[in-house]
Amino acid sequence: MGEIEEAIERADREAFTRQPPKTLKGQIRYLLRQLGSAKAVAREIGVTADSVNRYRRGARKHARADVAAKIDDAVRRRWQPRLRGGRRRQAAVATGITIETRARFGYTAPAGSTDDGRFRRLTVHLPAEYAQALFNARDQGATEDQLRAIVAQGLQEVYFKDGDSRAGNLEVSLTNIDYLDVAF
Repeated sequence: MGEIEEAIERADREAFTRQPPKTLKGQIRYLLRQLGSAKAVAREIGVTADSVNRYRRGARKHARADVAAKIDDAVRRRWQPRLRGGRRRQAAVATGITIETRARFGYTAPAGSTDDGRFRRLTVHLPAEYAQALFNARDQGATEDQLRAIVAQGLQEVYFKDGDSRAGNLEVSLTNIDYLDVAF
């Protein structure tokens, strides 16, 4: 998972109105309700159905670290899907997203100006159309480079070109991301 996809996941988790189950037993019970059977949960987290039943009964109180991480990830991906979906729809239709990043921006600029990339720290609100493009690309399995291109396009239009009022021939690329955060 790349930086942009992780940032979107973090933004989704910030929307939770209640925290997901924290105990192993509670997490397994939640996954059993969501997936329907111990066999399906076992396939999801990479253990046997007997192990899932032991976790559910409390016979095993702790899972290996790698299995515990898979369980936690599976629970968080399924937790409050309508709430997360509603926030994404709202961002894609009306409110847009805010990107906060520190990254190296490279440029393709006309002769007489510099095209040397440099690190910048930006916090920019992108309109709903960029949120929609980002969510659609992510849902269709876009690569990290494709997601970066969408973010770079949005930053180029909103921040660098300021809605075509300046830097008309500028092409921006986003490389070397130090950190990236998304809010919607």
